[in-house]
Amino acid sequence: MLDFHVALDDADTPRDVLDALMLAAFTTGEQPFAQTARLPKVRKDATLLPDSGEVRWTATDNGVRSHLVKGDGWTLRATRWRGNSADVTVTAVSDELASRVLQEAIKGAKDKDKPVDSVDMGFWHLTQKRGACRDNRRIATPAWADIRRNYASEVASAIDRLVEVEPDSVSGAVNGRLLLLHGVPGTGKTTALRALARSWSAWCQVDCVLDPENLFQDSSYLMEVAMGEEDQERKWRLLLVEDCDELISAGAKQASGQALSRLLNLTDGLLAQGRKILVGLTTNEPLSRLHPAVVRPGRCLAQIEVGRLPFVEASAWLGTPQGIDAQGATLAELYALQRGESGMVHVEKQPATGLYL
Repeated sequence: MLDFHVALDDADTPRDVLDALMLAAFTTGEQPFAQTARLPKVRKDATLLPDSGEVRWTATDNGVRSHLVKGDGWTLRATRWRGNSADVTVTAVSDELASRVLQEAIKGAKDKDKPVDSVDMGFWHLTQKRGACRDNRRIATPAWADIRRNYASEVASAIDRLVEVEPDSVSGAVNGRLLLLHGVPGTGKTTALRALARSWSAWCQVDCVLDPENLFQDSSYLMEVAMGEEDQERKWRLLLVEDCDELISAGAKQASGQALSRLLNLTDGLLAQGRKILVGLTTNEPLSRLHPAVVRPGRCLAQIEVGRLPFVEASAWLGTPQGIDAQGATLAELYALQRGESGMVHVEKQPATGLYL
């Protein structure tokens, strides 16, 4: 038996108190068995309550709602996070009782309503209290056919091939598992990835890493993400890291230490063995400024420069050449011209530089 003492101060919230109460019976040994279920998406009307028991405490904090239920020989704590993901934990006097109460609480709770024009996307981040966390969001995703005209013809052809990729074609050891989209800002790299998430939704779960600086510096966090959630094991997973210029630049090894090595190990090193993981990177840097280890032959499943639409294609997109530079235009610039915002931002041209003769 262990003694159980809790110290509270004004930094603690009512939800923290529920967490402490949940642990009391487990810590003292009164209810020495515990089982937890993490649900990436639950129905809005799901109660997360078992068939019996009494709700003793409820706490709502900034959109996060927790309740604690007491029953005969068991205690349940359920927390519904923003975005409708949830954690449910049961402690009990026996493992069988904990399992039964947990299954009663989560029965029918998973949200199966999946509109065609959106997909479930996970967002990983590291927190002080919960460690590695994955929050689930329903993200609007365009069909690739609807946005194809937003890209230069050569870029669109390359993405065509990527959209048509099947799981069998990425399973072999000879295939790279890195997706690299690079190009100047405003060219639609993120939008293309959203369309890819929709095209691959039947066989690939897309997750976005919000804090890559933590992911590739913290080995425990990296292992959590690499292992994934239990319900993702049947699918491939695409981990997205956006705007990772510093991570994969030519000087990344000196600037970020082992971060680059860990990134590459996640794609084709020992960490990737036995895991169905793809890694998608976006960067604004040109190819010449990226670390050679990232762009070496065989590393990338796809390496696509998403650039400006050439002058002719940009003019056709807009319906007029007015306002389009001879070098073409980014997608963001075309939408600004379409909205009549061309005069809202003015950047003075920089004088040419060179040697004085």
